[in-house]
Amino acid sequence: MLAKRPRSKAPRPSRRGTARTLLTKALETAIRHPEETVTVAGLCRVAGVSRNSLYRYHAPILKALRDHQRNCPGFAHAKARKFVIERRAENIQLRADIAKLTALVDHYYAAYRETTALLERRDRELAELRGKLQLKPTLLQSAGRCEVI
Repeated sequence: MLAKRPRSKAPRPSRRGTARTLLTKALETAIRHPEETVTVAGLCRVAGVSRNSLYRYHAPILKALRDHQRNCPGFAHAKARKFVIERRAENIQLRADIAKLTALVDHYYAAYRETTALLERRDRELAELRGKLQLKPTLLQSAGRCEVI
């Protein structure tokens, strides 16, 4: 059987306090170097703390990081550049869609013109056939009486 080890009576620092210290030091280091953009993931990676822990237990540090990001010129520029890149890709896709739609409209318009020409030709042919026929009224007889149609 294993013997229980006696617990030491020395107080251990709380994990939350340790994480707060590590996050604060990492944030101070990041603030000293404004040329680098700092993200939540990067800050947590440097401090060795999970992002969930940062979001749940360390709101003041998260607020300080967000303030730093808003005031950092590189972050705003990166955000604007990302926006421009996304819009550029969207514009390229829309131009491709416009080209496809234009081809589709051309196709349907050509089909419409072809069908219209076919119908006009058939109407002319029917008119010619009707003109060639010598149509005269015909008597139809039914059970004892005559009708003229």
